[in-house]
Amino acid sequence: MFWLGCHLSASNGYLAMGKEAEKIGANVFQFFSRNPRGGSVKALDKGDIDAYITFAKEKGYGTLLAHAPYTMNPCSADPGLRAFARRVMEEDLERLELLPDVLYNFHPGSHVKQGVDVGIKMISDLLNEVLKNGEKTPILLETMAGKGSEIGRSFQEIREILDQVGGHQRMGVCLDTCHVFDGGYDIVGNLDGVLEEFDKVIGLERLRAIHLNDSKNPMGSHKDRHEKIGEGSLGLVGIAKIINHPKLLHLPFYLETPNELDGYGAEISLLRGIRKEG
Repeated sequence: MFWLGCHLSASNGYLAMGKEAEKIGANVFQFFSRNPRGGSVKALDKGDIDAYITFAKEKGYGTLLAHAPYTMNPCSADPGLRAFARRVMEEDLERLELLPDVLYNFHPGSHVKQGVDVGIKMISDLLNEVLKNGEKTPILLETMAGKGSEIGRSFQEIREILDQVGGHQRMGVCLDTCHVFDGGYDIVGNLDGVLEEFDKVIGLERLRAIHLNDSKNPMGSHKDRHEKIGEGSLGLVGIAKIINHPKLLHLPFYLETPNELDGYGAEISLLRGIRKEG
């Protein structure tokens, strides 16, 4: 099965997102867990969640991906912002318990002149506290482009966080194709080598989801500017290699390209046309 979808607005609830996904040929989708530029969150609607679960079963949908807000920085120098990050993550994971098949993805954060080691410890400390709560939802660290003082710009930094949470079984990774390319990993010319390195450093069993994005910038630019599929530096040939790689076929792919709903539908149709298996 080719699990493919895109980022959708959660403003009208889960069932509305499910129906939008059906319109564009998606069988998975991503959504923000709350306001991505702030921290406010809508009251839970159990009826809407139950309606979505029924709808998703009928349509054969796969795993959802909840994306934490951009304002969440677990390694901020400001204790108040770190407390905010912990509260947001704990609330989000508690709310996601109502969904049977969902992953929770977040940007590890920016250390802002504190140093990578300090930042990694702060992120790990937060995760160790949150993981004590015992929910079921897997938590994914997103690979980053290395803009500014972002943590997660290398597989080794991701590995160090995983090590400091004891390799907890709920921890995983979301690989963003734009981010890793902008971060200096040649997934166009040497995808096999990059995946081998990921497996050696982190372990491919930790890879749970892929953000499928083209890039506006050249490899190693550390810019993080997403482009429409086939219109950027990865190109359609590079994207085709990714979605058809035998080690990635089982994973869900989530588009975050600069598109409206119709544009996502066109990209999903294009990608289904060049997928060779599943």
